[in-house]
Amino acid sequence: MSMPFYVSPEQVMKDRAEYARKNIARGRDLVALECEPGVVIVADNPSRTLSKISEIYDRIAFAAVGKYNEFQMLKVAGIRHADMKGYAYSREDVSARELAYAYAQTLGTVFTHEMKPYEVELLVAEVSETPEGTNELYHVFYDGVVIDEQRFSVLGGHAEAITELLKELYNEGISLSDAIKLGAKVLGDDEPLGVDRLEVSLLDRDRGRRTFRRIKGTELASLLE
Repeated sequence: MSMPFYVSPEQVMKDRAEYARKNIARGRDLVALECEPGVVIVADNPSRTLSKISEIYDRIAFAAVGKYNEFQMLKVAGIRHADMKGYAYSREDVSARELAYAYAQTLGTVFTHEMKPYEVELLVAEVSETPEGTNELYHVFYDGVVIDEQRFSVLGGHAEAITELLKELYNEGISLSDAIKLGAKVLGDDEPLGVDRLEVSLLDRDRGRRTFRRIKGTELASLLE
């Protein structure tokens, strides 16, 4: 009688983590930076139609790296969750923290129980209502781990190297223009990325209820000059 094939749980988890990390690293990186008007998110994304950054709710943005169809499905689920909670209770009850925990639960369950983990890393960002308030940046990994980050957050296969650069170059209270230039610089290999390679969005606290807006075209070009 042949013995059934056995793989230890530790090896299964290790293989899944390695599979997810390897495939996420094939994509392009993304950074979020706290700046004077709020939180700016800068992504290396040459596509003009497929977005890596989106609005989730009034003061909340979603960004992701990895497999597009998987994080797009998670984005839609987050929008529906936020809309339902805001409708059932109040708009103030919808928070980035709660959405990050919901995403973490989903990703952790898939990582533990399914054959293939999601090949994504997510960022859920919320801008404060006042400059004195605290912006929230939640980095959610493929296995459901959540990190509450301050000042900036980096997603992608080169996150460690980019984070070390930002520790040297980032300054508190940086202007919007300087934040975008810094994002373009750390995302580029040898030289800063240009308008044709960047997707940029801002959570602008001065816009009232709907803080999310995209920065592109001539506006982005002028900010990079």
